[in-house]
Amino acid sequence: MTHPNAETSMAQNGQNASFWRSHTQIYLQPVAAPSILGLYGLAAALFIVGANLAGWYGTAVTPLVLFPFVLFFGGLAQFLAGMWSYRARDGLATAMHGMWGSFWIAYGIYWLFVAMTVLPPISVSRTAMLGVGYWFIVLAAITWVGALAALARHLALAVTLAVLAAGSTILAIGWTWPVASIVRPAGDVLVAAAVIAFYAASALMLEGSFRRPLLPLDRARGVRAEPIQYELGEPGVKVGQ
Repeated sequence: MTHPNAETSMAQNGQNASFWRSHTQIYLQPVAAPSILGLYGLAAALFIVGANLAGWYGTAVTPLVLFPFVLFFGGLAQFLAGMWSYRARDGLATAMHGMWGSFWIAYGIYWLFVAMTVLPPISVSRTAMLGVGYWFIVLAAITWVGALAALARHLALAVTLAVLAAGSTILAIGWTWPVASIVRPAGDVLVAAAVIAFYAASALMLEGSFRRPLLPLDRARGVRAEPIQYELGEPGVKVGQ
């Protein structure tokens, strides 16, 4: 038997819910998938930096020419994609793009300081090499966790992050021990991650443009993400990308 006070409380709650539903205004603020920009920025930065580390091109001064591109496209654009991922309520994209975007900004600023002769380059300074090596320890650790989380999204993203984490791990070892012989292979691994990231970004963009998958992403099945929200839902807003 229900207590009278409980019945009164339930009735009041129902009236309140009805009141707020009838007096609530909904503003639609849908966003495009931020990971399209984020993955393209990641792919571009990884390709030019990885190819240089792998010895595909360039001289000791080449990074000084590349840093503006890394700073703004790999850094600023990807960091903004991470912040826009908040609107998409995508914690994984927020963490990955926010972290790697921040790194590319820092990496670009570092090479700017090298160009201004404020700091020494990695190739001639053990202190600089060790410091950047420790950057990659942190990057590798977080990216490995991101690769695991990405298995709940689609295989293309999971493989991108796994290969990126592997390259970061090799660079961390190569610059902290140091083991110079594995830095070039690490550059090759970063280029491979760039190619996969480019594919994933292209698949997302084509799917958004044509409203149907054109390139397979191998999305995970059986994974549900049901947020707590108003009973009638939130039109124009979706979780994830």
